[in-house]
Amino acid sequence: MTTMMTTPHRFVRLLASVMSEPEARLAAAHGADIIDCKNPAEGALGALACSVVASIREAVPRHVPVSATIGDLPAHPATVVRAAAAMAATGCDIVKIGFFPGGDAEATIRSLGQEIAPHTPLVAVLMADAPLDLALVAHLGDAGFAGVMLDTAVKDGRTLCDHRTPAELGRFVGEAQAAGLFAGLAGSLRVGQIPELLALEPDVLGFRGALCTGRDRQQALDAAAMSAVRRAIPHEFERTPSLEIAS
Repeated sequence: MTTMMTTPHRFVRLLASVMSEPEARLAAAHGADIIDCKNPAEGALGALACSVVASIREAVPRHVPVSATIGDLPAHPATVVRAAAAMAATGCDIVKIGFFPGGDAEATIRSLGQEIAPHTPLVAVLMADAPLDLALVAHLGDAGFAGVMLDTAVKDGRTLCDHRTPAELGRFVGEAQAAGLFAGLAGSLRVGQIPELLALEPDVLGFRGALCTGRDRQQALDAAAMSAVRRAIPHEFERTPSLEIAS
């Protein structure tokens, strides 16, 4: 069984979102710490076909964790659990679930905790450009989730930092870590924002658009852009807890 834990004094992990096996190979070769399977054409957390996720997991070195999103689904427990179970069956290391406005987030979290979390690490994604209920963070910890990320639902050129102040982002990171979760920040992040985000001591920084040709999240990953982001995130950023995957 795959489990996840936090360890102190390590580094901020670079999560690179990819939409194909060739992109996954490129991201891994250029230093991505986590390969994230996502279909940008289908929304903020658009899902790739399970067969594609399985091929990406086979293509990427085993020491590099592979996460996968389940799509922009409403928080209906049965629907979300079914999608999460199907994605977990691909062999990916982490399943990511977005929580958008509407539905029953607490009931969905409980169901995922009971049915999926015991055998597959789960990461919740909350939306910074929607009303943010930080009380959900404690529920995620109680349900056995591994981590929680903050992202943006609408991809309109604005970034996470346009929607939330450094103080708000710092509070999110602190609440996540206090709940025993790793904390991730994403949302159209730019290379120039990395230093201020590192100062907040998250565990993960997630990227898609900044890694692509023309900074267009629906275009292909670009090796030079990937390298630029990797250089901006030190492999060792002291005082930052990090996640580890262990079998």
